[in-house]
Amino acid sequence: MLSLFDQGPPSACPNPFNMAAHVLAHADAQADKTALAVLSLSSIQRWSYADLRQAVLGTGTGLLELGLKPGDRVLMRLGNTVEFPIAYLGAIAVGLIPVPTSSQLTSGEVDKMLPDLNPRAILRDPAVACPQTPTIPQILPEQLAEMHNLPPASYDMGDPERMAYIIYTSGTSGNPRAVCHAHRAIWARQMMHQGWYGLTASDRLMHAGAFNWTYTLGTGLMDPWSVGATALIPGADVNITALPRLLKQHEASIFAAAPGVYRKMLHDHPDLHLPTLRHGLTAGEKLSDTIRDDWKTATNTSLYEAYGMSECSTFISSSPANPAPDGTLGTPQPGRRVAIVDETGPVPIGTEGTIAVHKSDPGLMLGYLNAPEDTAARYQGGWFLTGDQGVMAQTHAIAYAGRDDDMMNAGGYRVSPLEVEATLSRYPGITAVAVTDVEIKQDVRMIAAFYTSIDELDETALNAYATSNLARYKQPKLFQRRDALPTNPNGKLSRRALRETFKA
Repeated sequence: MLSLFDQGPPSACPNPFNMAAHVLAHADAQADKTALAVLSLSSIQRWSYADLRQAVLGTGTGLLELGLKPGDRVLMRLGNTVEFPIAYLGAIAVGLIPVPTSSQLTSGEVDKMLPDLNPRAILRDPAVACPQTPTIPQILPEQLAEMHNLPPASYDMGDPERMAYIIYTSGTSGNPRAVCHAHRAIWARQMMHQGWYGLTASDRLMHAGAFNWTYTLGTGLMDPWSVGATALIPGADVNITALPRLLKQHEASIFAAAPGVYRKMLHDHPDLHLPTLRHGLTAGEKLSDTIRDDWKTATNTSLYEAYGMSECSTFISSSPANPAPDGTLGTPQPGRRVAIVDETGPVPIGTEGTIAVHKSDPGLMLGYLNAPEDTAARYQGGWFLTGDQGVMAQTHAIAYAGRDDDMMNAGGYRVSPLEVEATLSRYPGITAVAVTDVEIKQDVRMIAAFYTSIDELDETALNAYATSNLARYKQPKLFQRRDALPTNPNGKLSRRALRETFKA
């Protein structure tokens, strides 16, 4: 028996189609229902479905009136405000291609994106780092807010295979990759609704992340709106310690966060009483058994984990209807075609190989922007190779067996060590550098930089340099000088050896 899960294809995406129209399809039937509530400890900002649709389509009108045309790329450098998802959907509604980016990126990191991306405009919060762009107009938040009440635009309906948005992910080469997704990507996310979330229109789903994080954008906003549910998002001023109070006060039925948020909540609130919560969702990094068990003990609710990547979102998960067996990520979501493969194709059940998604998956990316060779390299025999290793059981549950490269995970962001090393190698006095993630205590990992130099370097100055040149989630939290960096028998740097010696 081969390591192959195939229960048939999902339903075909309608044609013509528009992603924003699909997300807001419930606005007519439940115009007055709360689509979004932005929560703080002392106030609440509510958006009905009618208000949300008006703001989205008004923003679409405003962007077109500025001279933008369908197919134009729009770089998003906005902060953690509701303007982020409204502008994102407004652009998609009228056929523009938004490019959401982390507000943590430095001006230099953004500058490297511009030549390849070639955006026609930048949606720019002055508080968010961005290079000066005399030839690219920058649209400010107050301009976007004024667009909300403009006459609503018509949806730009068309081929579901056309590009809808672009997101950036760390590449194994050390350079961030621009991942292009089609409008059909939102249609494919329906496989998550029961394959992971257990999501219904009556749910109130709270996501702990910021508006401008793609995990929040998809799981916290687009998916609840797609089924007519209510999205709850803590305001930018809300600390993790306040989340239990908000979950209880606003009667959240589903909670989504990265594993580190659950760990922090359990540490600060060992006795959590959340009477309306049905379960929690987690993704972005591996969930430990300790956090899963402690959460169950504290709340009497379960955590359901999902595995995925920027190129295909999540496609393996546990769910209320299908909990994951111990030691596994869960099973492929119904409608997916997933296998464990080697160079010849799917391997026998119980054999380790690369986790792969079939090229026909509607949630799979169109490709990397302007990089056909890099795109082609990710495919083998009709399968998209994730780069992660796994083992499939006869039940189709998949156990994670690590990566076949040295990609790191920092708070839900995948980070290439090569990108961080390339930046640190320019620091005066460093003769060689290796970056990896290390476990500093149970269930807590951080990015560490190991370097060689003639003399010990000032750690404060190293931290300042990293802060100026790297997004916060890419910055090493630990610097350590070594007389030499370990290598494997072929003379290549061994980051695994660094992790093992640090742990020892």
